[in-house]
Formats: sequence, structure tokens, C-alpha cells
Amino acid sequence: MEYKLIDVASVIRSKNSGPYELTFDVIFKDFEMYNKVKVANAINEQSFAKLYNIPLSNIINLVYFDPAKAVKITIVRPIPSGALGETDVYGAQQHSPLMNYKFHL
Repeated sequence: MEYKLIDVASVIRSKNSGPYELTFDVIFKDFEMYNKVKVANAINEQSFAKLYNIPLSNIINLVYFDPAKAVKITIVRPIPSGALGETDVYGAQQHSPLMNYKFHL
């Protein structure tokens, strides 16, 4: 069955993790769906890199965090926070591609 992340997550957000990194958080509505996604590895480095059109080497960490029923992804920021040409100083507007992320379970 196909799912859209926005339908099964209560929080999808991005934020700075220092001036050179971005962190994405996906917090699921319930443990049942979280566990299904985790077991299926439905959110993984390859799918995230493809979604954001970045090399795998730019993914610093992707962690499933059971106590919070969450997935946390940290990447190298394409342009440092506050640098010339950078348009999202706080990194809070980078999560939108995740909202339409689709996966199969």
C-alpha cells in the first residue's frame, strides 16, 4: 500500500543544525506506523538523497529514534546559513519535499 508522509506524520520540519548543517525531523502520529516504516526502511539515505537531489556523501546521519517515534536526518547544508545567495537563514523552509514523500509498505 502506498502512503504519503504528510498523512502518517504529525510533525515534518527542518531546522539549522549549526551554520553548515540542516536537520529534518519526521515524527509519526503513532508507534504502529513508525514501526512499519522503520522495519521497511521506507525512509533511508538513498531515497532522501534522491528526493533532495544531493549526493549520498552529504547525508551526515539518518537515525530512527524509537522513544519519539521519529526519524532524524542531518545533511550538509548546500549553502552556509547567512552566506551570500542563501535564502533560508534558519533552515525552517527546507522540509516541503518531505511532505509529499511517498512510500510503500
